[in-house]
Amino acid sequence: MSVNNQPTEEQTEEMKSNETEAAQHPDEAVPSTEAASESNNEAPVGDFAEQSIDDPRLLELKKEADENYQRYLRVQADFDNFRRRTQKEKEELGQYASMKLITQLLPIVDNFERALAAAKGSEDNNSLSKGVEMIFRQLDQVLEQEGLKPMETVGQPFNPEYHQAIMQVESEEHEEGTIVEEVQKGYMLKDKVLRPAMVKVSS
Repeated sequence: MSVNNQPTEEQTEEMKSNETEAAQHPDEAVPSTEAASESNNEAPVGDFAEQSIDDPRLLELKKEADENYQRYLRVQADFDNFRRRTQKEKEELGQYASMKLITQLLPIVDNFERALAAAKGSEDNNSLSKGVEMIFRQLDQVLEQEGLKPMETVGQPFNPEYHQAIMQVESEEHEEGTIVEEVQKGYMLKDKVLRPAMVKVSS
């Protein structure tokens, strides 16, 4: 007895209908293997990132980057300090630019004072004394405008930052370490000691 394997007319119509629907909606027929492939591709990304954090080479590069950043901060701080220091030196240079000139003029001031003292002791030189005194006052005024100030010494406690002791003398009027006589004037130029005063100090 022979078996008829030929599709029936109804089966043929159903197959044609299925083929037509598949042709009209090709996007709906996504193989399951693509989804599995995408799942497999996503999984190693997290594993790779987790492994990269512990990578010795990456850790070494991170360490070098941190060291370079700290070095940069130190260099920046040194540069800021250098800039402030040079700015301060520049300002001081402007303030004390006349220091050398004034230092050279001090012996002239000393001689003027000595000449005035000698002239005042003689009545014959009264006019000369007045002329020298006038010149001295003019010079003293110019130096004062530049910031030159004489130190006050007699009766003050001895201070090695401002005074140069050339002799110790006994004194009943002053406590020990007190300046009793000024031998040569000391001068301040603004807030700096231009020349210490030569003094005698009580012992």
